[in-house]
Amino acid sequence: MGTDPAAAGRAGEGKAVPPGIDTSTAHPARVYDYWLGGKDNFAADREAAELALQAYPELAKAVQSNRAFLARAVRYLTGAGIRQFLDVGTGIPAASNTHQVAQREAPDSRIVYVDNDPVVLLHAQALLKSTPQGTCDYIQADLRDPGKILAGAARTLDFGQPVALMLLAILQFIREEEDPYALVSKLLAALPSGSYLVVSHPTDDFNPNRQGESIQRYNERVADQATLRGQDGTRRFFDGLDIIEPGVVAVSQWRPGSDLVAAAPSSMWCGVARKP
Repeated sequence: MGTDPAAAGRAGEGKAVPPGIDTSTAHPARVYDYWLGGKDNFAADREAAELALQAYPELAKAVQSNRAFLARAVRYLTGAGIRQFLDVGTGIPAASNTHQVAQREAPDSRIVYVDNDPVVLLHAQALLKSTPQGTCDYIQADLRDPGKILAGAARTLDFGQPVALMLLAILQFIREEEDPYALVSKLLAALPSGSYLVVSHPTDDFNPNRQGESIQRYNERVADQATLRGQDGTRRFFDGLDIIEPGVVAVSQWRPGSDLVAAAPSSMWCGVARKP
């Protein structure tokens, strides 16, 4: 990635931090921001990010592959006629956010961003601006509370019309005992036929041991622990849906625009599926 820790170390310092925000403990959104080359992170985030990179040096490139998958998936969905997006686990805004890609293709698209971190929502409200024809809204809520997400999203989205549910690099934070599959099912149950589910999920399948060691180092320094899942575990989120070709694949291999894109490092499975 070419990240310069010294330069990055200067980036997040000196900024006003909202009250109640703990910058001494790494936060997933800020660690992810660092891997994407962002500047909205602090020393604890950078330490966790760098330790993970030491175990798996291509992790930052793999994270960027996931971001590129998001853009390709959103373009596919707008081409399929989708004009409503529910993006859960927004993360700190970076290039090619969901609404930017969607509204570039279809300016009247409506997007609701959801995250449980108030810092992320502050950034989103400040930076994620809609086209005049479309709408962007922001909800502070947790994936573990689908009822709150749906109630908030209903202010902006029409659940009588198809919605794309975007769950990119977020489900790993839901432990097995919290039943991530049931949570996804509850969200999908509120969406009509013709809606879509988009998922990307970290795995150790492509990089045995290295990704596992990377996640272990990461988990030692963040409050929200991450769980790796294999292809079968990722495919299970699409039970009962019609999976779009090419199926559940590495993020770099979902409808890549070139051989170069397809060959990029991947650390996540992904898929797009339609609700019958």
